[in-house]
Parts: sequence; C-alpha cells; structure tokens
Amino acid sequence: MIDIKVKTPEDIGEIIRKVRKNQGIRQDDLAGYIDSSHVFMRDAERGKPSVQLGRVMRALDELGIKVTLQVPDAFMQRKPKRTPSK
Repeated sequence: MIDIKVKTPEDIGEIIRKVRKNQGIRQDDLAGYIDSSHVFMRDAERGKPSVQLGRVMRALDELGIKVTLQVPDAFMQRKPKRTPSK
C-alpha cells in the first residue's frame, strides 16, 4: 500500500481511473458493481465535485482503495459537558 495525499475531487477521480484501468475493469462494469451508471463513473473520474460521496466510497471500496482521514488531536478531544445555569 502507498499513501497518496488528496486535495481535490480531481485527485480522487484520477486515482479511481488509474486503479480501475490497472485492474482491467471497464468503467461501465465498475458502475454496475456499485449499482450506478457509467455517467456517474465518468463524472467521478473527472473529479466532478457534485457526485454522491457514498457512491464514490463504494467505488473506492470495490477497487480495494482504503480511505484514512488524519484529524488533529485537538479536534478529537472531548469538550467538557456544559452544566445548566441556574
């Protein structure tokens, strides 16, 4: 596995396209695997920002691509509970 930094929808689309082609999967076949259309796959591979995230995630999973988010520690710490003022 290699780590690739992703900053744009186009980056994700390019990765999907390269991995799909490397695996010898046609665009319309991948669309069928995720219950979608070839138009959706075309748009996703072009990096169209309005494609449905859930379907993109299904395509990534189908291709064996794992997604990891790096979140700063400060944002994951629990905030203290507020006590009601009297």
